[in-house]
Amino acid sequence: MTTHDIGLWHSLTLRDADSMFAWLRAVGFVEHATYRDEADPSVVQHSEWTWSGGDGVTGGLMVGSARDAQPGGNGSAYLVCTDPTAVMAAALAAGGTEVVAIEDKGYGGTGGTVADPEGNHWSLGTYRPS
Repeated sequence: MTTHDIGLWHSLTLRDADSMFAWLRAVGFVEHATYRDEADPSVVQHSEWTWSGGDGVTGGLMVGSARDAQPGGNGSAYLVCTDPTAVMAAALAAGGTEVVAIEDKGYGGTGGTVADPEGNHWSLGTYRPS
């Protein structure tokens, strides 16, 4: 599967893109493309990241720097992954905060939730919606 085969892209607005890029890498995202403002390289106009969860490319994320009308840190996403405990550990080590501990879910699978350094919530789990 290529990046262009992904049919759903979650989108986040970031206050500190470079810090969040380090966090995304630590959790397991792979940077596909990043376009910065020529006048101010700290501003990310558009960036694409892919997520595999351990079993091939299964998702995508588009991010950009916050603008006046777009505050950062108010999004949420669900990451399907084969080892949510390992992803949670990496997220916490990279500056995340545990919101819900990894646990067995009554609807199937195992998962939990972590907040990234900007406050976005990331649910991690083995449950794969059908």
